[in-house]
Amino acid sequence: MANAINVIVDTGCANLSSVKFAIERLGFSATITDDIEQIKAADKVIFPGVGSAKHAMANIIEKDLIETLQRLTQPVLGFCLGMQLMTKSSTEGSKSSVVDCLGMIPTQVEPLKSQGNRLPHMGWNTLTKVASHPVLKGISVNDYFYFVHSFAAPISEYTLASCEYGSEFSAIIGKDNFIGCQFHPERSSALGSKIIKNFLELDPQELKSL
Repeated sequence: MANAINVIVDTGCANLSSVKFAIERLGFSATITDDIEQIKAADKVIFPGVGSAKHAMANIIEKDLIETLQRLTQPVLGFCLGMQLMTKSSTEGSKSSVVDCLGMIPTQVEPLKSQGNRLPHMGWNTLTKVASHPVLKGISVNDYFYFVHSFAAPISEYTLASCEYGSEFSAIIGKDNFIGCQFHPERSSALGSKIIKNFLELDPQELKSL
């Protein structure tokens, strides 16, 4: 994987530099780009994420990236908002303001049911369930990761790991070659780095056997 081409999609509103630095700290390289041909040619693709789904999707539409991203067949990993963009839709605060997302993972993002806990859900929290998945090698229940979010995907058949903050929600979701983390792996110390490294070293054939 030393010569693999890793691409971070430039959605115009994300924490691009911190994701790139996290990858480089692991000894890998990555290119930040919104160039369609570069994205298509990548071995691995990362959707970073900070901001709102509405703003990010507007940028993706403006850059004419929707079809390219939806048709990716190589492994794709989303961070926080990047994960949410993989779902069908996001309700930005209310059911009346639904943002259509990319739809690669057929679930939706809703306001986090925090049951009175302060929002956003910000800080370290533990995983409550962890499925067997190649990106999660070495990751266990009760491992801590760093979250910053007010919206979340519910528990579903696409949940690979869960977390609890007032109610249980999906900490990681996945379908086929698309995997998304609600937390920020690039800000989650050694365990976050482990997930990124697992992804960058992933043999795509491992996903086809799931």
